[in-house]
Amino acid sequence: MATTQSPTPKSKSSSAVTKSGKASARPDDAVSLLMADHRAAEDLFKQYEKAKDDPKRKQAIAHKVISELRVHMALEEEIFYPASRPFVDEQDTVNEAEVEHASAKDLMDQIEAMSPTDDYYDAKVKVLSELIEHHVEEEETEYFPEVRRSEMDLKAVGEEMKARKAELSPKAN
Repeated sequence: MATTQSPTPKSKSSSAVTKSGKASARPDDAVSLLMADHRAAEDLFKQYEKAKDDPKRKQAIAHKVISELRVHMALEEEIFYPASRPFVDEQDTVNEAEVEHASAKDLMDQIEAMSPTDDYYDAKVKVLSELIEHHVEEEETEYFPEVRRSEMDLKAVGEEMKARKAELSPKAN
């Protein structure tokens, strides 16, 4: 596990959040890496919507987003959530994120077992998209700003996450 400093009062700079209330992006730290994954997933869901009448393309996009979400969730569950728990005041924040992951994984399993021409395929991808959108919103407006304001070593955690992502990514295998 990445080295983190002992939890201390939230004292880092006020640049932890943007004017929109979302966590600020900083190069190569844990939060920025997760936010980049969020943007990639959003883009893939938009591509899915545009692929309306092309079942083969919809399936390829759905499988790609699912693959990327599985890697992202592993990074959060194996590294980020455990490392950040001591720095988060409300443990329910982390608990809810983990429950949202479980719900998303269930939907992803269902989608992978289906054909894009099956009834409910589009509906399940849409619900997955909405679940992920909700999850991202909570992380970026509540969870990430809180850890940004803490003394958590986001750079070290980000380095650990980058290494693990290289191991987990399908391209690496």
